[in-house]
Amino acid sequence: MTSTFELATNAQAQTDWHALNPLWQGDETVVKQGLPHDQLSPAWQILLLGDGSPTRHLQLLTREPTEVDVIDMSPVGMDCDRAPSLIRYVPGPRLRRQVWLRTASGQRLAYATSWWEASHVDDYLENRSLPIWASLARLRTELYRDIQGLYYGHSAALAEAFEQPGPFWGRHYLFWHHGKPLTLIYEVFSPYLMRYLGPMRSHTSHPS
Repeated sequence: MTSTFELATNAQAQTDWHALNPLWQGDETVVKQGLPHDQLSPAWQILLLGDGSPTRHLQLLTREPTEVDVIDMSPVGMDCDRAPSLIRYVPGPRLRRQVWLRTASGQRLAYATSWWEASHVDDYLENRSLPIWASLARLRTELYRDIQGLYYGHSAALAEAFEQPGPFWGRHYLFWHHGKPLTLIYEVFSPYLMRYLGPMRSHTSHPS
């Protein structure tokens, strides 16, 4: 099962966010169908392909509050920023936000990059140190999480940050609000979560 989707490209794009170098990637068709369990276990599919809040899921798994370390808030203008091509749906000029999601005790669980319309980001992230889910829940914002892409691949920067060897699983999706795209989010999860979710695959075969 191999599907691909277009990545936005731009010769002047910024390069300082942590995209996976994919060994395999799938589009929204794969997301809707799900994957064979020898490629991605049921528990991991619920985390990656479900439309619930990852922040909430991580909190339920670890029994600790999920906290955010904001590591980047950069204006990127109209640049595609090496983001998935869905970035074209987010009005510009844009702001890129990068965070680590971690337990209160300090264990990094996930990495996320999001792109926002710069002029409206403060409307939704009044406290930029809060997880997106917590910020939007406070506003009682109704959202639709539209998962569009799935990745399995390597990142030396994430391997160092997670203190876990790759490959890693990641995804990207759009948040829709009142029928309009609000933000594009790219997330990668740490293999540390295997202690809660079990192995990523039912056996040792690799995605192909």
